[in-house]
Amino acid sequence: MRIAIIGASAGIGLEVLQSALDRGHDVTTLSRSKIRFTHEAHFNAVIGDATKSEDLIEAIHQADAVIITLGTGKNMKATTLFSDFAKVLLTVHKEQHLTIPFLFVTGFGTGESKNYTSWFVKLFLNYFLNEVYADKKLMEDLISNSTLNWMIVRPGRLLDKPVTEKYRIETELFKGINIGGINRADVADFLVKQAERPTYLLKFPAISEK
Repeated sequence: MRIAIIGASAGIGLEVLQSALDRGHDVTTLSRSKIRFTHEAHFNAVIGDATKSEDLIEAIHQADAVIITLGTGKNMKATTLFSDFAKVLLTVHKEQHLTIPFLFVTGFGTGESKNYTSWFVKLFLNYFLNEVYADKKLMEDLISNSTLNWMIVRPGRLLDKPVTEKYRIETELFKGINIGGINRADVADFLVKQAERPTYLLKFPAISEK
Protein backbone atom coordinates (compact mmCIF):
# COMPACT_ATOMS: atom_id res chain seq x y z
CA MET A 1 0.00 0.00 0.00
CA ARG A 2 0.97 3.66 -0.25
CA ILE A 3 1.83 5.31 3.06
CA ALA A 4 2.69 8.98 3.59
CA ILE A 5 4.75 9.92 6.65
CA ILE A 6 4.63 13.52 7.84
CA GLY A 7 7.73 14.31 9.90
CA ALA A 8 9.97 11.38 9.04
CA SER A 9 13.47 12.78 9.51
CA ALA A 10 14.02 11.64 13.11
CA GLY A 11 12.61 9.78 16.09
CA ILE A 12 9.41 7.81 15.63
CA GLY A 13 9.04 9.08 12.06
CA LEU A 14 12.34 7.56 11.01
CA GLU A 15 11.37 4.29 12.69
CA VAL A 16 8.03 4.34 10.85
CA LEU A 17 9.89 4.79 7.56
CA GLN A 18 12.08 1.79 8.35
CA SER A 19 9.11 -0.35 9.38
CA ALA A 20 6.98 0.61 6.38
CA LEU A 21 9.78 -0.15 3.93
CA ASP A 22 10.57 -3.44 5.67
CA ARG A 23 6.93 -4.42 5.20
CA GLY A 24 7.10 -3.64 1.49
CA HIS A 25 5.07 -0.45 1.33
CA ASP A 26 5.39 2.41 -1.15
CA VAL A 27 6.38 5.37 1.04
CA THR A 28 6.36 9.13 0.58
CA THR A 29 7.83 11.33 3.32
CA LEU A 30 7.47 15.03 4.08
CA SER A 31 10.12 16.77 6.15
CA ARG A 32 11.91 20.11 6.30
CA SER A 33 15.34 18.55 5.83
CA LYS A 34 16.86 15.69 3.90
CA ILE A 35 16.41 12.33 5.57
CA ARG A 36 19.67 10.60 6.42
CA PHE A 37 18.66 7.05 5.85
CA THR A 38 20.26 3.95 4.35
CA HIS A 39 17.88 1.32 3.06
CA GLU A 40 17.81 -0.99 0.07
CA ALA A 41 14.25 0.03 -0.81
CA HIS A 42 13.51 3.42 -2.35
CA PHE A 43 11.05 6.02 -1.13
CA ASN A 44 9.84 9.39 -2.37
CA ALA A 45 11.13 12.23 -0.18
CA VAL A 46 9.34 15.57 -0.32
CA ILE A 47 11.31 18.41 1.24
CA GLY A 48 8.84 20.97 2.50
CA ASP A 49 6.75 22.42 5.29
CA ALA A 50 3.88 20.39 6.74
CA THR A 51 2.05 23.64 7.58
CA LYS A 52 1.91 24.65 3.91
CA SER A 53 -1.00 23.15 2.01
CA GLU A 54 0.86 22.73 -1.29
CA ASP A 55 3.63 20.67 0.37
CA LEU A 56 1.14 18.59 2.33
CA ILE A 57 -0.98 17.90 -0.74
CA GLU A 58 2.09 16.75 -2.67
CA ALA A 59 3.08 14.36 0.12
CA ILE A 60 -0.32 12.74 0.65
CA HIS A 61 -1.34 12.56 -3.00
CA GLN A 62 -2.62 9.03 -3.75
CA ALA A 63 -1.76 7.80 -0.23
CA ASP A 64 -3.84 4.99 1.26
CA ALA A 65 -2.96 6.09 4.80
CA VAL A 66 -1.08 8.97 6.41
CA ILE A 67 1.02 8.76 9.57
CA ILE A 68 1.82 12.04 11.33
CA THR A 69 4.88 12.00 13.58
CA LEU A 70 5.61 15.72 13.87
CA GLY A 71 7.86 16.74 16.73
CA THR A 72 9.94 19.59 18.11
CA GLY A 73 12.96 17.47 19.01
CA LYS A 74 14.71 18.81 22.10
CA ASN A 75 13.11 22.23 21.73
CA MET A 76 10.78 22.77 24.68
CA LYS A 77 9.74 26.33 23.81
CA ALA A 78 6.18 27.34 23.01
CA THR A 79 5.09 26.22 19.55
CA THR A 80 2.10 26.27 17.23
CA LEU A 81 3.47 23.54 14.97
CA PHE A 82 0.86 20.94 15.87
CA SER A 83 -2.21 23.16 15.75
CA ASP A 84 -0.99 24.92 12.60
CA PHE A 85 -0.62 21.56 10.90
CA ALA A 86 -4.09 20.47 12.04
CA LYS A 87 -5.66 23.63 10.63
CA VAL A 88 -3.95 23.19 7.26
CA LEU A 89 -4.88 19.50 7.10
CA LEU A 90 -8.52 20.22 7.89
CA THR A 91 -8.62 22.85 5.15
CA VAL A 92 -7.19 20.33 2.67
CA HIS A 93 -9.65 17.72 3.97
CA LYS A 94 -12.58 20.08 3.40
CA GLU A 95 -11.44 20.85 -0.14
CA GLN A 96 -10.61 17.27 -1.15
CA HIS A 97 -13.07 15.24 0.98
CA LEU A 98 -10.35 12.87 2.19
CA THR A 99 -11.56 9.50 3.47
CA ILE A 100 -8.23 7.75 4.11
CA PRO A 101 -7.10 7.15 7.71
CA PHE A 102 -4.82 9.70 9.39
CA LEU A 103 -2.79 8.38 12.33
CA PHE A 104 -1.40 11.03 14.69
CA VAL A 105 1.24 10.62 17.39
CA THR A 106 1.07 12.90 20.44
CA GLY A 107 2.03 11.51 23.84
CA PHE A 108 0.55 10.08 27.00
CA GLY A 109 0.07 13.16 29.14
CA THR A 110 -1.73 15.12 26.45
CA GLY A 111 -5.20 16.37 27.30
CA GLU A 112 -7.16 14.37 29.85
CA SER A 113 -4.52 11.62 29.93
CA LYS A 114 -2.29 13.98 31.96
CA ASN A 115 -4.50 13.20 34.97
CA TYR A 116 -3.42 9.54 34.69
CA THR A 117 0.35 10.04 34.66
CA SER A 118 2.71 9.62 37.61
CA TRP A 119 3.56 12.60 39.82
CA PHE A 120 7.02 12.75 38.25
CA VAL A 121 5.65 12.89 34.71
CA LYS A 122 3.14 15.58 35.74
CA LEU A 123 5.99 17.60 37.22
CA PHE A 124 8.06 17.25 34.05
CA LEU A 125 5.13 18.19 31.81
CA ASN A 126 4.21 21.18 33.96
CA TYR A 127 7.69 22.66 34.16
CA PHE A 128 9.33 21.67 30.89
CA LEU A 129 6.78 20.67 28.24
CA ASN A 130 3.65 22.50 29.33
CA GLU A 131 3.46 24.78 26.27
CA VAL A 132 4.42 22.05 23.79
CA TYR A 133 1.76 19.73 25.19
CA ALA A 134 -0.78 22.55 25.22
CA ASP A 135 -0.38 22.83 21.45
CA LYS A 136 -0.53 19.04 21.06
CA LYS A 137 -3.84 19.15 22.97
CA LEU A 138 -5.11 21.85 20.63
CA MET A 139 -4.24 19.62 17.67
CA GLU A 140 -6.01 16.67 19.32
CA ASP A 141 -9.11 18.81 19.90
CA LEU A 142 -9.18 20.12 16.33
CA ILE A 143 -8.75 16.67 14.82
CA SER A 144 -11.05 14.72 17.14
CA ASN A 145 -13.88 17.21 16.57
CA SER A 146 -13.53 17.01 12.79
CA THR A 147 -14.96 14.62 10.21
CA LEU A 148 -11.47 13.34 9.41
CA ASN A 149 -10.92 9.58 9.65
CA TRP A 150 -8.49 9.89 12.57
CA MET A 151 -6.61 7.93 15.21
CA ILE A 152 -4.53 9.65 17.92
CA VAL A 153 -1.82 7.45 19.39
CA ARG A 154 -0.38 8.37 22.80
CA PRO A 155 2.87 6.53 23.56
CA GLY A 156 4.49 6.56 26.98
CA ARG A 157 8.12 7.50 27.65
CA LEU A 158 10.06 6.84 24.44
CA LEU A 159 13.00 4.43 24.47
CA ASP A 160 15.65 3.63 21.86
CA LYS A 161 15.62 -0.15 21.75
CA PRO A 162 14.96 -2.68 18.97
CA VAL A 163 11.43 -3.63 18.01
CA THR A 164 9.84 -6.38 20.11
CA GLU A 165 6.27 -6.37 18.72
CA LYS A 166 5.20 -6.88 22.34
CA TYR A 167 3.29 -3.93 23.71
CA ARG A 168 0.08 -3.06 25.51
CA ILE A 169 -2.70 -0.93 24.07
CA GLU A 170 -5.25 0.86 26.26
CA THR A 171 -8.18 2.78 24.78
CA GLU A 172 -9.81 3.87 28.06
CA LEU A 173 -8.34 5.97 30.86
CA PHE A 174 -8.58 4.45 34.34
CA LYS A 175 -6.88 4.69 37.71
CA GLY A 176 -3.66 2.68 37.67
CA ILE A 177 -3.43 2.55 33.86
CA ASN A 178 0.38 2.71 34.19
CA ILE A 179 1.51 3.76 30.70
CA GLY A 180 5.29 3.47 31.01
CA GLY A 181 8.17 3.27 28.58
CA ILE A 182 7.83 2.10 24.99
CA ASN A 183 10.39 1.59 22.25
CA ARG A 184 10.13 4.04 19.35
CA ALA A 185 10.49 1.02 17.07
CA ASP A 186 7.44 -0.60 18.69
CA VAL A 187 5.40 2.58 18.31
CA ALA A 188 6.36 2.53 14.63
CA ASP A 189 5.42 -1.14 14.35
CA PHE A 190 1.98 -0.38 15.80
CA LEU A 191 1.45 2.62 13.52
CA VAL A 192 2.33 0.79 10.31
CA LYS A 193 0.17 -2.20 11.22
CA GLN A 194 -2.71 0.14 12.01
CA ALA A 195 -2.20 1.89 8.68
CA GLU A 196 -2.52 -1.50 7.02
CA ARG A 197 -5.59 -2.52 9.01
CA PRO A 198 -6.94 0.20 11.31
CA THR A 199 -8.84 -1.08 14.33
CA TYR A 200 -8.68 2.01 16.58
CA LEU A 201 -10.17 4.72 14.37
CA LEU A 202 -11.78 7.63 16.24
CA LYS A 203 -9.99 6.50 19.40
CA PHE A 204 -6.98 7.55 21.52
CA PRO A 205 -4.96 4.34 21.98
CA ALA A 206 -2.20 4.62 24.59
CA ILE A 207 0.78 2.35 24.02
CA SER A 208 3.23 0.98 26.57
CA GLU A 209 5.49 -1.97 27.23
CA LYS A 210 3.62 -5.04 28.42
